[in-house]
Amino acid sequence: MLHRRVVSMTALGLSAALLLAACGESEDPDATGNGGDGDSVTLTWWHNSNNEPGVSVYEQVAADFEEDNPGVTIEITPLAHEDMLTRLDAAFQTGDTPDVYMERGGGELASHVEAGLTKDLTDVAADTIDKLGSSVDGWTNDDRVYALPFSVGVVGFWYNKDLFEQAGITEPPATMEEFDAAVDALKGAGIEPISVGAGDKWPAAHYWYYFALRECSQDVLTDAVTSLDFSDPCFVAAGEDLEELVATEPFNTGFLATPAQTGPTSASGLLATEQVAMELAGHWEPGVMQGLTEDNEGLGDKTGWFPFPAVEGGQGDPEAALGGGDAWACSNDAPDACVDFITYLLSDEVQQTFAENDMGLPTNPAAIDSVSDPALADLLAFRDEAPFVQLYFDTAFGENVGGAMNDEIALVFAGQSSAQGIVDAIQAAADLG
Repeated sequence: MLHRRVVSMTALGLSAALLLAACGESEDPDATGNGGDGDSVTLTWWHNSNNEPGVSVYEQVAADFEEDNPGVTIEITPLAHEDMLTRLDAAFQTGDTPDVYMERGGGELASHVEAGLTKDLTDVAADTIDKLGSSVDGWTNDDRVYALPFSVGVVGFWYNKDLFEQAGITEPPATMEEFDAAVDALKGAGIEPISVGAGDKWPAAHYWYYFALRECSQDVLTDAVTSLDFSDPCFVAAGEDLEELVATEPFNTGFLATPAQTGPTSASGLLATEQVAMELAGHWEPGVMQGLTEDNEGLGDKTGWFPFPAVEGGQGDPEAALGGGDAWACSNDAPDACVDFITYLLSDEVQQTFAENDMGLPTNPAAIDSVSDPALADLLAFRDEAPFVQLYFDTAFGENVGGAMNDEIALVFAGQSSAQGIVDAIQAAADLG
């Protein structure tokens, strides 16, 4: 799952957004007249749905848009998630970004806005913004909206129901004490408990993020974004929780070099092929797993999901969630047809297809009932009931602070740093500005 004018971290407020009815938005992608007047327009589009069914779904979406908008051609580049992030970072450095690309919000978006790389959608996509409601908050900078979120979810544990049953685990763990007991039970049954793509760093970092969310109050976390002060002892406590977890040796063999999602030996691949019992990952996991099995089914009916457990004595709300999402944005120099296309991507029809194919958690209220995977439905319910959704820390704090944070957390997984070391590295990066 990148400085730096940091925007305020925000609860994503999806519950309110999902109560809004669609209002006033034309479903005609040619409503503004762009791309349909005989002019030749080519849009370049990068996305990270590089497995089936996502590849085919987006090819059809582009073909349908081209048919309804004569003269518009969409050049699609599907990329593995990590490859896309690397290429986008390089593109932002040169200013040669694709016309349509994925924005993740927070400090990353703020830096792109400050550099003049991203188109302001506030007025030109007003109807779609109204339809999406407060889900656009994470892509808002100085009261202007720069991207349209198409999938917003939360991170939790995806698990194999059959392997849990084999280990005698009858209920998903709700507390860290129960979680540790589940790890012991899985080990006792000869099952590797957890896969983690520590080779890509950010999957490992999610553990510290969640421990901080459990140890720190919402006020402390919100204040840290603007103050860049990490002196509250809850941040060290989060690292101590992480150290204790790593010491139980719950992770797959070779986890320090394991990639997140690329190939059958990735963290997602190990879960999909039933070589481990669970993985901490976001709403994208079912779709990723489907692309990593020969039958394109992933775990199928064996798939289960549960939220990150509560931490005894923590100041954070145990129902709070770590999450974020992806949004479609237009580069600042993109043709006007780009706005037509990304509003089409948020239309009822496209979002319903997106949901039906388990490609993520839709933000358009009209598509919520189209989520077909029961585990994703559980996640969706948790998202909507969460009192607070914390944006991924590396996204919220931006590339410099987030990068230093993820690097140091990875060192803790390797036994080469400490709880205090994480806080020191984050504070040092923040002080550099």
